[in-house]
Amino acid sequence: MLAILKREINSFFASSVGYLVIALFLVINGLFLWLFEGDFNIFDNGFADLSSFFIIAPWVFLFLIPAITMRAFSDEKKMGTLELLVTKPISLKHIILGKYFGAVTLICIAIAPTFLYIFTISKMGNPPGNWDLGSTLGSYLGLLFLIFAYTAIGIFASTLSKNQIVAFIIAVFLCFALYYGFDNIDTFFDSLDFSIGSLGMKTHFNSVARGVLDTRDIIYFVSVSVLFLTFTQFNLRRE
Repeated sequence: MLAILKREINSFFASSVGYLVIALFLVINGLFLWLFEGDFNIFDNGFADLSSFFIIAPWVFLFLIPAITMRAFSDEKKMGTLELLVTKPISLKHIILGKYFGAVTLICIAIAPTFLYIFTISKMGNPPGNWDLGSTLGSYLGLLFLIFAYTAIGIFASTLSKNQIVAFIIAVFLCFALYYGFDNIDTFFDSLDFSIGSLGMKTHFNSVARGVLDTRDIIYFVSVSVLFLTFTQFNLRRE
Protein backbone atom coordinates (compact mmCIF):
# COMPACT_ATOMS: atom_id res chain seq x y z
CA MET A 1 0.00 0.00 0.00
CA LEU A 2 2.82 2.40 0.86
CA ALA A 3 4.34 1.91 -2.58
CA ILE A 4 1.04 2.90 -4.24
CA LEU A 5 0.65 5.86 -1.86
CA LYS A 6 4.16 7.13 -2.66
CA ARG A 7 3.55 6.64 -6.37
CA GLU A 8 0.35 8.67 -6.18
CA ILE A 9 1.96 11.54 -4.28
CA ASN A 10 4.97 11.55 -6.61
CA SER A 11 2.67 11.61 -9.65
CA PHE A 12 0.79 14.59 -8.20
CA PHE A 13 3.96 16.62 -7.72
CA ALA A 14 5.81 15.31 -10.77
CA SER A 15 3.30 17.22 -12.84
CA SER A 16 1.58 20.52 -12.09
CA VAL A 17 -1.48 18.82 -10.53
CA GLY A 18 -0.31 18.90 -6.92
CA TYR A 19 0.90 22.49 -7.04
CA LEU A 20 -2.22 23.61 -8.91
CA VAL A 21 -4.53 22.01 -6.34
CA ILE A 22 -2.77 23.67 -3.42
CA ALA A 23 -2.63 27.04 -5.21
CA LEU A 24 -6.29 26.94 -6.24
CA PHE A 25 -7.47 26.06 -2.75
CA LEU A 26 -5.44 28.83 -1.12
CA VAL A 27 -6.24 31.47 -3.77
CA ILE A 28 -10.01 30.83 -3.81
CA ASN A 29 -10.27 30.90 -0.02
CA GLY A 30 -7.93 33.87 0.24
CA LEU A 31 -9.91 35.95 -2.24
CA PHE A 32 -13.22 35.36 -0.48
CA LEU A 33 -11.85 35.75 3.05
CA TRP A 34 -9.54 38.73 2.67
CA LEU A 35 -10.16 40.59 -0.62
CA PHE A 36 -13.70 40.23 -2.01
CA GLU A 37 -16.26 42.35 -0.21
CA GLY A 38 -19.25 40.43 1.09
CA ASP A 39 -20.55 38.18 3.84
CA PHE A 40 -17.46 35.96 3.81
CA ASN A 41 -14.90 38.76 4.14
CA ILE A 42 -13.38 38.59 7.63
CA PHE A 43 -12.68 42.33 7.74
CA ASP A 44 -16.33 43.11 6.91
CA ASN A 45 -17.71 40.70 9.53
CA GLY A 46 -16.28 42.60 12.44
CA PHE A 47 -15.47 39.36 14.28
CA ALA A 48 -12.04 37.78 14.56
CA ASP A 49 -13.01 34.20 13.73
CA LEU A 50 -12.68 31.71 10.88
CA SER A 51 -16.35 30.78 10.52
CA SER A 52 -16.35 32.14 6.94
CA PHE A 53 -13.47 29.85 5.99
CA PHE A 54 -15.28 26.79 7.31
CA ILE A 55 -18.37 27.74 5.30
CA ILE A 56 -16.43 28.17 2.05
CA ALA A 57 -14.00 25.24 2.33
CA PRO A 58 -16.58 22.40 2.02
CA TRP A 59 -17.87 23.97 -1.21
CA VAL A 60 -14.38 24.39 -2.62
CA PHE A 61 -13.64 20.75 -1.75
CA LEU A 62 -16.87 19.79 -3.53
CA PHE A 63 -15.13 20.54 -6.84
CA LEU A 64 -11.46 20.29 -5.93
CA ILE A 65 -11.43 16.75 -4.52
CA PRO A 66 -13.33 15.21 -7.48
CA ALA A 67 -10.82 16.96 -9.76
CA ILE A 68 -8.02 15.15 -7.92
CA THR A 69 -9.66 11.73 -7.70
CA MET A 70 -11.20 11.61 -11.20
CA ARG A 71 -8.01 10.12 -12.64
CA ALA A 72 -7.47 7.52 -9.89
CA PHE A 73 -8.90 4.54 -11.78
CA SER A 74 -10.44 6.07 -14.91
CA ASP A 75 -6.96 6.89 -16.18
CA GLU A 76 -5.74 3.38 -15.37
CA LYS A 77 -8.68 1.90 -17.26
CA LYS A 78 -8.23 4.21 -20.24
CA MET A 79 -4.50 3.48 -20.55
CA GLY A 80 -5.02 -0.26 -19.99
CA THR A 81 -2.69 -0.30 -16.99
CA LEU A 82 -5.31 -1.42 -14.46
CA GLU A 83 -4.82 -5.07 -15.39
CA LEU A 84 -1.05 -4.71 -14.94
CA LEU A 85 -1.56 -3.02 -11.58
CA VAL A 86 -3.84 -5.77 -10.34
CA THR A 87 -1.34 -8.49 -11.32
CA LYS A 88 1.33 -7.03 -9.06
CA PRO A 89 1.96 -8.75 -5.69
CA ILE A 90 -0.42 -6.44 -3.84
CA SER A 91 -4.06 -6.92 -3.01
CA LEU A 92 -6.81 -4.88 -4.66
CA LYS A 93 -7.76 -3.48 -1.26
CA HIS A 94 -4.25 -2.12 -0.75
CA ILE A 95 -4.23 -0.59 -4.23
CA ILE A 96 -7.48 1.24 -3.46
CA LEU A 97 -6.24 2.39 -0.03
CA GLY A 98 -2.94 3.55 -1.52
CA LYS A 99 -4.70 5.75 -4.07
CA TYR A 100 -7.19 6.89 -1.43
CA PHE A 101 -4.63 8.00 1.15
CA GLY A 102 -2.47 9.51 -1.58
CA ALA A 103 -5.32 11.87 -2.49
CA VAL A 104 -6.12 12.52 1.19
CA THR A 105 -2.47 13.42 1.85
CA LEU A 106 -2.45 15.94 -1.01
CA ILE A 107 -5.56 17.70 0.32
CA CYS A 108 -4.14 17.77 3.85
CA ILE A 109 -0.99 19.42 2.45
CA ALA A 110 -3.26 22.02 0.80
CA ILE A 111 -4.97 22.72 4.14
CA ALA A 112 -1.75 23.05 6.16
CA PRO A 113 -0.93 26.67 5.09
CA THR A 114 -4.37 27.80 6.32
CA PHE A 115 -3.14 27.34 9.89
CA LEU A 116 -1.59 30.77 9.33
CA TYR A 117 -5.16 32.09 9.36
CA ILE A 118 -5.31 31.17 13.07
CA PHE A 119 -2.25 33.32 13.78
CA THR A 120 -3.79 36.22 11.84
CA ILE A 121 -7.14 35.92 13.62
CA SER A 122 -5.36 35.71 16.96
CA LYS A 123 -3.57 39.01 16.27
CA MET A 124 -6.81 40.64 15.09
CA GLY A 125 -8.70 39.71 18.26
CA ASN A 126 -9.56 42.21 20.95
CA PRO A 127 -7.58 41.58 23.07
CA PRO A 128 -5.00 39.81 20.87
CA GLY A 129 -5.13 36.04 21.33
CA ASN A 130 -8.86 36.05 21.95
CA TRP A 131 -10.23 33.32 19.65
CA ASP A 132 -12.39 30.23 20.08
CA LEU A 133 -9.93 27.33 20.28
CA GLY A 134 -12.55 24.57 20.63
CA SER A 135 -14.68 25.70 17.69
CA THR A 136 -11.65 26.22 15.41
CA LEU A 137 -10.10 22.83 16.16
CA GLY A 138 -13.52 21.18 15.82
CA SER A 139 -14.03 22.82 12.43
CA TYR A 140 -10.64 21.63 11.19
CA LEU A 141 -11.50 18.13 12.39
CA GLY A 142 -14.81 18.40 10.54
CA LEU A 143 -12.92 19.36 7.36
CA LEU A 144 -10.71 16.29 7.81
CA PHE A 145 -13.80 14.07 8.04
CA LEU A 146 -15.19 15.72 4.91
CA ILE A 147 -11.92 15.07 3.08
CA PHE A 148 -12.13 11.38 3.99
CA ALA A 149 -15.72 11.12 2.76
CA TYR A 150 -15.36 13.24 -0.40
CA THR A 151 -12.20 11.36 -1.41
CA ALA A 152 -13.87 7.96 -0.97
CA ILE A 153 -16.76 9.13 -3.15
CA GLY A 154 -14.36 10.50 -5.78
CA ILE A 155 -12.33 7.27 -5.87
CA PHE A 156 -15.54 5.29 -6.37
CA ALA A 157 -16.72 7.63 -9.16
CA SER A 158 -13.41 7.14 -10.97
CA THR A 159 -14.23 3.43 -11.37
CA LEU A 160 -17.50 4.15 -13.18
CA SER A 161 -16.05 5.56 -16.39
CA LYS A 162 -12.87 5.68 -18.46
CA ASN A 163 -13.63 9.34 -19.11
CA GLN A 164 -12.18 11.57 -16.38
CA ILE A 165 -14.71 14.35 -16.99
CA VAL A 166 -17.61 11.91 -16.53
CA ALA A 167 -15.99 10.63 -13.32
CA PHE A 168 -15.59 14.24 -12.13
CA ILE A 169 -19.26 15.09 -12.79
CA ILE A 170 -20.48 11.94 -11.04
CA ALA A 171 -18.28 12.65 -8.01
CA VAL A 172 -19.45 16.28 -7.76
CA PHE A 173 -23.09 15.19 -7.97
CA LEU A 174 -22.70 12.49 -5.29
CA CYS A 175 -20.75 14.79 -2.96
CA PHE A 176 -23.31 17.57 -3.38
CA ALA A 177 -26.23 15.19 -2.82
CA LEU A 178 -24.71 13.80 0.36
CA TYR A 179 -23.53 17.15 1.69
CA TYR A 180 -26.45 19.45 0.92
CA GLY A 181 -29.20 17.41 -0.71
CA PHE A 182 -30.68 15.92 2.44
CA ASP A 183 -31.09 19.38 3.98
CA ASN A 184 -33.29 20.44 1.06
CA ILE A 185 -35.32 17.22 1.23
CA ASP A 186 -35.78 17.76 4.97
CA THR A 187 -37.72 21.01 4.35
CA PHE A 188 -40.43 19.04 2.53
CA PHE A 189 -40.81 16.52 5.35
CA ASP A 190 -40.51 18.76 8.39
CA SER A 191 -43.58 17.12 9.93
CA LEU A 192 -41.73 13.82 10.41
CA ASP A 193 -40.29 12.95 13.82
CA PHE A 194 -37.10 11.77 12.11
CA SER A 195 -34.87 14.46 10.59
CA ILE A 196 -33.85 13.46 7.07
CA GLY A 197 -31.20 16.16 7.23
CA SER A 198 -29.28 14.01 9.73
CA LEU A 199 -28.46 11.67 6.82
CA GLY A 200 -26.45 14.43 5.12
CA MET A 201 -22.82 15.35 5.72
CA LYS A 202 -23.59 19.03 6.32
CA THR A 203 -25.48 18.31 9.55
CA HIS A 204 -22.67 16.16 10.93
CA PHE A 205 -19.99 18.62 9.79
CA ASN A 206 -21.77 21.47 11.58
CA SER A 207 -22.05 19.30 14.67
CA VAL A 208 -18.29 18.61 14.77
CA ALA A 209 -17.53 22.26 13.94
CA ARG A 210 -19.22 23.34 17.18
CA GLY A 211 -16.31 21.78 19.03
CA VAL A 212 -18.30 18.91 20.50
CA LEU A 213 -17.05 15.51 19.32
CA ASP A 214 -20.00 13.12 19.13
CA THR A 215 -19.40 9.44 18.37
CA ARG A 216 -22.44 9.50 16.06
CA ASP A 217 -20.69 12.03 13.80
CA ILE A 218 -17.48 10.00 13.76
CA ILE A 219 -19.39 6.81 12.95
CA TYR A 220 -21.28 8.61 10.19
CA PHE A 221 -18.18 9.87 8.35
CA VAL A 222 -16.30 6.59 8.82
CA SER A 223 -19.32 4.68 7.52
CA VAL A 224 -19.63 6.86 4.40
CA SER A 225 -15.92 6.50 3.65
CA VAL A 226 -15.88 2.73 4.18
CA LEU A 227 -19.10 2.27 2.21
CA PHE A 228 -17.79 4.01 -0.92
CA LEU A 229 -14.40 2.32 -0.69
CA THR A 230 -16.26 -0.99 -0.50
CA PHE A 231 -18.29 0.02 -3.58
CA THR A 232 -14.97 0.80 -5.28
CA GLN A 233 -13.57 -2.64 -4.55
CA PHE A 234 -16.78 -4.36 -5.64
CA ASN A 235 -16.90 -2.41 -8.90
CA LEU A 236 -13.26 -3.15 -9.74
CA ARG A 237 -13.76 -6.86 -9.09
CA ARG A 238 -16.49 -6.83 -11.71
CA GLU A 239 -14.11 -5.48 -14.36
